[in-house]
Parts: sequence; structure tokens; C-alpha cells
Amino acid sequence: MNIQFFKYQGTGNDFVILDNRNKQYSGLTTEQIKFLCDRRFGIGADGLMLLNTLEGYDFEMKYYNADGSESTMCGNGGRCLVKFANDMGIKKSDYLFLAIDGSHEASFGDNGWIRLKMKDVNEMDEDNGNCIVDTGSPHYVKIVNDVKKYNVFEEGKRIRNSKKFRQEGINVNFVEIEHAHIYVRTYERGVENETYSCGTGVTASALACAHNTGFNRVQVKTLGGELAVEFQKDEKDHFSDVWLCGPAMFVYKGEIELP
Repeated sequence: MNIQFFKYQGTGNDFVILDNRNKQYSGLTTEQIKFLCDRRFGIGADGLMLLNTLEGYDFEMKYYNADGSESTMCGNGGRCLVKFANDMGIKKSDYLFLAIDGSHEASFGDNGWIRLKMKDVNEMDEDNGNCIVDTGSPHYVKIVNDVKKYNVFEEGKRIRNSKKFRQEGINVNFVEIEHAHIYVRTYERGVENETYSCGTGVTASALACAHNTGFNRVQVKTLGGELAVEFQKDEKDHFSDVWLCGPAMFVYKGEIELP
């Protein structure tokens, strides 16, 4: 079976995208998705997305991890799928689409960035001085010094596979606060490695660092580039109108034969 694929990336978080509006790829197996995301034998990506049609929405987002499992929300992926939908002829100034964690709004900014509305966050849990927050996917946020030299793989793997998180898994963000911005590195479950960027992780990190502060916008650096998180926060530290802002770019397209 030959399939046509498209490759997109958002701050180095890369995705295989399939146009599934005719449902021709709905029957992909876990092993086939894993193959497509494999960086040696397939195309190579942090995840795979399907662009589906859905009544009442501009499209539906279906996202899978690189290991072939269906995933929770992916912020960088959401922006890339908006860009893909636009490239495929779904031309709008404002989008409404459905993902696994609910509906999302999105729009194009003046600088070419895409603004993606994330879910509200009304609670944060604490674990040994670190923050646990769900921004569409669960994240463990740990503030560290000199994050560029931090052993993200080993420490992220340890936390993700600890007794408390082993069954469901959790993404682990390591954050250094640098004056007017934060620097975030992420170990992602499903990929089981560090990725260049993670949209829900960037969002979780920004909100955790804005906890009990007067900020309503946080500039974020990742290995793959820069993003920003905008939000409104009330006196009880409930976060609403949360927007993940950043680039999304087409890389290439091609055909591949599934085994």
C-alpha cells in the first residue's frame, strides 16, 4: 500500500501528516504508525497526525505517538495541523477543530506564527517541590539550574518510569528561568526520549513559572526555537484564555510503501 505523506515541524517537533478526509488511512495499525515514525526504516517523526472531517468543525485532529499509541493533545502538532489544513485548501482566518481533549481555536498571527488556544488550567499538583499540571497532556515540571547541561534523558526517563507515573506515563519538563524568558527541555512519553520541543510542555512550564506572579505572557526558548504562552490568571491562580503561539512549517512531502 502506497501512501502520500506530508512532513511538518513546529520548533523542531516534527510530524508525519496524512490527509484522511476520505478516511483512506483510518485503518492504520499501531505497527504501521510506528514504522512511519521510525527515523531509520520509515519517514521519521515525533508523532503522526490524521486530518479528518467532522461536522460542526473545520477538521478533527487525530494524533499518535511515535510508538504507535494514540496520544493526548499535542500543542506543536495542533499548530502544524492548522498550517496543513490551510495548505490543503481549508482557508480561514480563524479555525475551530476538535482534538482528543476537546475543541480548540486557532488563527494566524502577523508574524506568520499560529496562535492555538489550549484548555483552561484550574489546578496544579505538587510533588516534592515540583509541579504537575495537565495542559491537554500531563506534565511534570521541574525547575533546574543550567538546563543546557542537564541530563534530560536519564532524569526524565527516571521520573516518567517511577512507580507513581509508570502505568499512565507523564511528560517531564526541565525549566531554567532566564530573566524575561524560560528555557524548557522535555522528555516525552510515547517518544521515550528528549524532543526538540513540546507544545503542551511549554504551556505547562510557562503556567507553572507564572504561578503566583503577575505575568500574563511568557517567552519560551526550546532546543528547536522560540514560542510564547499568553493567558489570563485570576486571584485563585486559575488560568484561562491560554494561547500557545509559535511557528509551524512545511518540510517536504512524498510517498512511501507500507510493509
